[in-house]
Amino acid sequence: MTRHLAFDGLCNFRDLGGYPAADGRSTRWGWLYRSDALGKLSSPADLERFGALGIGTVIDLRYPWEIARRGRVPELDGVAYHNLSIEHRPYDQAEIDPELDPWRYLADRFAEVAEDGVVEIREVLELIAAADRPVVFHCASGKDRTGLIAALVLTLVGVGEDDVAADFALTELATPHLVAAWHAANPGRALRWPGFGRAPEEVIRHVLADLTRAHGSVRGYATGALGLDERLIDELRGRLLTA
Repeated sequence: MTRHLAFDGLCNFRDLGGYPAADGRSTRWGWLYRSDALGKLSSPADLERFGALGIGTVIDLRYPWEIARRGRVPELDGVAYHNLSIEHRPYDQAEIDPELDPWRYLADRFAEVAEDGVVEIREVLELIAAADRPVVFHCASGKDRTGLIAALVLTLVGVGEDDVAADFALTELATPHLVAAWHAANPGRALRWPGFGRAPEEVIRHVLADLTRAHGSVRGYATGALGLDERLIDELRGRLLTA
């Protein structure tokens, strides 16, 4: 099966299938996808490729103002669209102080999202658990907000930290595209932070460790801060893992 799915307008669309879980099962191929902003799906060929995946639910993790500025996935028959903005404190990654520890800084922003966005994060997980057709979730680059949701889902269904971290770091393959897109959208502006568009494993490992310190485990964060019950976590496992 193919992890990276090629689209003309997207650079970071990936299948979350094939990761081993603790009970000997693995995540299902063709059921849960992560992506950069689907408003860039515009060509007939891309729309045909997207339609062939049978996706029934799109979860857009961006701010409403980002959607107003950049657009959303085209309206497609049979596809339910949900905007759940999990981040509540916007910041400009291009302006991060180059002198800061970049990966610790990003992990601290993830911690803010995990704290501020509990209502929306819970809704995202509920939608994934309830879906009877494939789901895709995305933010702008498919990197940070998308990376946090992917890490939470994979961990809750029993995927190990090394695979969660490796999945997060696959966005590094899209970094040149993300940097080029930023320059195209910001002519004449300097990109101060050399870590822009990067997604090294260290970031998500920091995030998982922070959640464990604060809540005992990622599952403790889910059942405590998010208020998920064991039934919903079992439903996630039932949806996303092979028999």
